[in-house]
Amino acid sequence: MTLRVGLVGAGPWARMVHAPTLAAHPGTELAAVWARRPDQAAEVAAAHGGVACDELDGLLGRCEAVVFAVPPDVQADLGVRVARAGKALLLEKPVALDVAAADRLADAVDAAGVGSQIVLTWRYAAATRRFLAELTGTPLGGRGWFVSGTALGGPFVTPWRQAHGKVLDLGPHVLDLLGAAMGEIVEVRALGDPHRWVALLLAHESGAVSSASLSGSCPGPASAGVEVRTDHDRFALDTNAALDGTTFETVLDEFVRTAAGEPHPLDVHHGVHLQRLLELATRDLER
Repeated sequence: MTLRVGLVGAGPWARMVHAPTLAAHPGTELAAVWARRPDQAAEVAAAHGGVACDELDGLLGRCEAVVFAVPPDVQADLGVRVARAGKALLLEKPVALDVAAADRLADAVDAAGVGSQIVLTWRYAAATRRFLAELTGTPLGGRGWFVSGTALGGPFVTPWRQAHGKVLDLGPHVLDLLGAAMGEIVEVRALGDPHRWVALLLAHESGAVSSASLSGSCPGPASAGVEVRTDHDRFALDTNAALDGTTFETVLDEFVRTAAGEPHPLDVHHGVHLQRLLELATRDLER
């Protein structure tokens, strides 16, 4: 049975990724599109199917699940309405701009009993899953990095990213993967300028310590990955190279099951955990 999905948002990420993937996936149907700019919603719907809706309620009446491609603060507010309407949610990272809003969203999801899942892209790549499965030994230390020039120009120079820098934008990817590889992160320290370069020092529940580097202000090719040292060996992953044509298909494969009631490890509560870590880093940077 095909899952009827509504797309909230019609910006670059919706156009480049979500709309074409939803339209092409055999388990999903792009049923409706709503955006704050009706002309953009109409363009996406015309290109990929579905109905362009003037109001969010119109979209909710046409779908069983909702995919978000909007700024974090908008996602957190609208996500509460979507959950209360009984629709499963495929969320972007971060799930909100602050912990309070993330908590409200998680509470609404729990109260409604709907499924939730976050598009932490690296974690859906087959190469990432092999990397995590092949880790052996006790973690000693590690590092992660996500360095690019996305803040210098292009489709992802958006108001929320300009206002908050790259900790909220890139941080969830690196924190999530280091936590998966080395044990849950329990402490974060941060130094730097969120609009230039940020260095994080992370303490893991396992007792290991790792570091992370984040920047969107570097010209040249992007670089992203993780390296973990254990008492057995060295393990490394180039996360840019890990992404391939099957990654977003996997996202939707799993979202179909999430919408049907199967719990997902990358759910809204994982998003709240990451939000708390991001807030710890942000507080350090604001001192």
